[in-house]
Amino acid sequence: MAKALVIVESPAKAKTIEKFLGKSHYTVKASVGHVRDLPKSQLGVDIENNFEPKYINIRGKGDVIKELKKEAKKAKKVYLATDPDREGEAISWHLSYILNIDETEKCRIEFNEITKDAIKSAIKSPRNINLDLVDAQQARRVLDRLLGYQISPILWQKVRKGLSAGRVQSVTTKLICEREEEIKSFIPKEYWTIELVVINKDGEEFILKFYGEDGKKIDLENEEQVKQILDTINKGELTVSKIESKSRKKSAPKPFTTSVLQQDAANKLNFTTKKTMMVAQELYEGIDIKGEGTVGLISYIRTDSKRISEEAKERAKDYIVSSIGENYYKDHSKDNKGKKEKKVQDAHEAIRPTSVDRTPENIKDSLSKDQYKLYNLIWRRFVASQMEDSVFDVLNVECNIDNLVFKATGSKLKFDGYTKIYNFSEREDKILPSLSEGESLKIQKQDPQQHFTSPPPRYTEASLVKTLEELGIGRPSTYAPTITTILNREYVEKDGASLLPTELGVIVTKILDENFHKFMEVDFTADMESQLDQIEEGNAEWKDVVKEFYSPLEEAIKTALENIEKVNMDEETDEICELCGSNMVIKYGRFGKFMACKNYPECKNTKPIVNKIGVKCPKCKEGEIIMRKSKKKKVFYGCSNYPECDFVAWNKPVEETCEVCGSYMYEKYSKSGTKIVCSNKECKHEKVVEE
Repeated sequence: MAKALVIVESPAKAKTIEKFLGKSHYTVKASVGHVRDLPKSQLGVDIENNFEPKYINIRGKGDVIKELKKEAKKAKKVYLATDPDREGEAISWHLSYILNIDETEKCRIEFNEITKDAIKSAIKSPRNINLDLVDAQQARRVLDRLLGYQISPILWQKVRKGLSAGRVQSVTTKLICEREEEIKSFIPKEYWTIELVVINKDGEEFILKFYGEDGKKIDLENEEQVKQILDTINKGELTVSKIESKSRKKSAPKPFTTSVLQQDAANKLNFTTKKTMMVAQELYEGIDIKGEGTVGLISYIRTDSKRISEEAKERAKDYIVSSIGENYYKDHSKDNKGKKEKKVQDAHEAIRPTSVDRTPENIKDSLSKDQYKLYNLIWRRFVASQMEDSVFDVLNVECNIDNLVFKATGSKLKFDGYTKIYNFSEREDKILPSLSEGESLKIQKQDPQQHFTSPPPRYTEASLVKTLEELGIGRPSTYAPTITTILNREYVEKDGASLLPTELGVIVTKILDENFHKFMEVDFTADMESQLDQIEEGNAEWKDVVKEFYSPLEEAIKTALENIEKVNMDEETDEICELCGSNMVIKYGRFGKFMACKNYPECKNTKPIVNKIGVKCPKCKEGEIIMRKSKKKKVFYGCSNYPECDFVAWNKPVEETCEVCGSYMYEKYSKSGTKIVCSNKECKHEKVVEE
């Protein structure tokens, strides 16, 4: 009996879905991502023929395509079950072309979660391929190809080979460069604060802060102002003029969208955006849970939506009422009545657990450490979103000396609400003593302090994602790969959690901004995303959008080739060439930086750049420990005498040896500070490094 064929994107997903559908009736195969794309070796867009793309089968996908054709030929029905977004729709469209499936055939199925019920429900309601979604993705692909493949060669010619420009990546790099300029040009501004340590009639101490004069807030900008206020304080009497008691509610956060998940995972778990999406993909595609088998733990991970299905809400309600308490559940059914939300890119739900009853603790043994951390975050956020507000008792106190106003605020948690589940930081109540209006207070201490304003902080991955989303640059699926690209291209580097531009990033951004300013504007990039949305909604023709974009680009390219001067990126060093005596310079090659003789081409001496850390090799005792980078850009430490000496370590060795066992020691960083730890795992000797 012939079976139906279901095609998904990933092999992991294929295994999970085949178990749900049953091997006797369905064969599930993976396309392993895209099967057709624009060629890498050429532009692949026929500009003269109304921007017709020239798609080819992707090199290396021959065996996959052959197997899919073979299975499709003998199948009674083919279902295309790629991801439920623009890119997934385009992959299904390309698969339908390769497998000769009629565009009018109802062959496309989609699901928001990989669970048995969701998969079986999707199979019952196939639809046509949505060509508006496909066209939106084609427009994005062609636009990015036109910009990238026509501007990047200019950078190769004028700066160095291997560089790239991109519709989103270049604007993102520009944001980081502009923030660095803001920091450098920032002029600190002086301001002052005044605190009074006071005692009430019962001898209880608390702190008042200067607010203003005659009920109006005043910013203290210089010491002269402060002296005048202190003179008034010394002459007058401090009395309580107003006490206001009220309750304040704090509502639960909405469930995760992609960008908010990336921000929260960065802030609470120290995950990079790339790591967050990688782990989330694993949770979405399916994990082997003890006693259950393989099941998708969360809904689809690329979404702008905060919507939750009614079924998921009911399950959350049942869980909250039965496991936490009926008074913790909040009915949100009236929250959005009369409100119209702006259209989001897709109609998916927010990111949520596929079953709220599958608590993080219950399945912890089936998850890796990172999977548990992220699932715990997603599960708690979703449950909290359906819970009651937290309630605080707030006490505001206003005090006067003549016409000067001082204030204090106290707060006490009255009802924890959603924070019972979603609370990742310790909070302490701030209790004010018992006071009455008209009461005189005794001043124990005056504490005037001078401050200076700080420059805006550098972007972190979390704050950059938030900014990209607010400005409308890119979409959920692009944030993580964009950040990865600008780091890999060495336009941007990390300093702890902060992102700062490299010299190369600044140079490339300046060239692009001077010669392709229109395409580097935030508004232009955001408007382009809006036009892609218009194509998706069927309100615009994709080739018309591309044509409108390309006309100014074509003109800018011609001008740029004439105007851009070649940039010399060579960096002269104090090191002398041992062959001819000239200075060595740092050059950029295909595999990164290296040293070459300044006297090239007369002298062709080159050598690698060695980053010594000033520590002798603990193994051979002769070589120097040098810092290296793996293919994945991860730093490690090895001996300069390699391959004669094969010493390697991930942690930075130090000169000091362990006083207990004599092994070498290495640096270890933690939130509490830096330690020196013994490399011998059986010897647990360590000591704190003094600052």
